[in-house]
Amino acid sequence: MNKQDDHQPKCPMNRRTFVGLVAAGAASTLIRGTAAAARTAPKARNVVLVHGLFADGSSWFEVIARLQAAGLNATAVQNPLTTLPEAVASAERVLARQDGPTVLVGHSFAGMIVTEAGQHPNVSALVYVAARAPDAGEDYTTLAKTFPAPPASAGIVFDGDEGRLSETAFLRDFAGDLPKAKAKVLYAVQEPFHKALLAGKTTHAAWRSKPSFYAVSTEDRTINPDLERFMAKRMGAKMIEVKASHLSLISQPDEITRLILEAAGQPA
Repeated sequence: MNKQDDHQPKCPMNRRTFVGLVAAGAASTLIRGTAAAARTAPKARNVVLVHGLFADGSSWFEVIARLQAAGLNATAVQNPLTTLPEAVASAERVLARQDGPTVLVGHSFAGMIVTEAGQHPNVSALVYVAARAPDAGEDYTTLAKTFPAPPASAGIVFDGDEGRLSETAFLRDFAGDLPKAKAKVLYAVQEPFHKALLAGKTTHAAWRSKPSFYAVSTEDRTINPDLERFMAKRMGAKMIEVKASHLSLISQPDEITRLILEAAGQPA
């Protein structure tokens, strides 16, 4: 949001004119986002998947198996979870190795990475799975605070500069619809993140120019589902709603895979 001018305007703007300008600006933003999403994505055989906080690349196991069965080349990025520039660079290195149009997929925090790295010329479409989807330069934390805080937020614990989810929060608020034994295995391999990672802001919003798709997790306790819906609608993404926890990529892999295949222009 731009700062207000310190000086009063010479000709005060009446309320009707102000409301009209705000509405016009909002409509313009929505039209730009919708136009980007409405573009037909080129057919792609490559998919690059990026994990978020409290996870590693193996969280895409169920989706990767289905993409491979459909004949696609799938690669999971090992996000270092250190700083946003380093995380983006890790995705860009994988994108550079792809041999043609590539669907870039991000879960949770990795939506930040998808939004920035999605500018890469190999990226043909973007898929957000219960993910952050900021605009360029936007403070995601401030945006998130306009919605009720999700329960998982209270379960983050820090050891110095490294953060992770407590076991209780992980099982209940992150992986709530998974069998407890499976969720405990995922908890055991969660990768701690560095505090500096959360301070990063995107400099580009690839969803403004690339076809975009979004899977909302309706039972999400890690990102508020209404915030997910807001971000998906703002970008004009093709949106689906999945009755799942934050880990829809594991609990509902068929639905997530179908959305990725649609983004790749492939038959589901």
